[in-house]
Amino acid sequence: MNTSGFFLRWLFALLLVFITYNPTHYSLFHWLYPFQNEQLPLKILSLLVILVIYLIFLRATFRSIGLLGIILAFSVSATLVWLFIDQGWMRVDNYKAFSWILLVVIGTILGIGVSWSHIRKKLTGQFDTDDVEDS
Repeated sequence: MNTSGFFLRWLFALLLVFITYNPTHYSLFHWLYPFQNEQLPLKILSLLVILVIYLIFLRATFRSIGLLGIILAFSVSATLVWLFIDQGWMRVDNYKAFSWILLVVIGTILGIGVSWSHIRKKLTGQFDTDDVEDS
């Protein structure tokens, strides 16, 4: 995998997260809520497609970096936000900034999770393989 492959996966993960929810109110969440019957089949189809894509990303992330890796990534991100607040670079009462930061963190963790096998191979030279049952 080259750098562009990672960035493409990362950008797709960010796009997935931003399509689902964002503070601009142009998102799937804001389109669905409050739930009304207008365009119901389109809304259900959109929600199902997004859920399938999330399932693919979440499964890849949990299989590659695991729960501990996800917890560590969120911990590092939370510590960075704490540092930004402590240094005065960010204000606590700016909820839109917190929303954007949280969305970027989630997208980044999903992007890393989908790309982790390639990243690990570049860093260590070791390949990851899935367990395949003998038939």
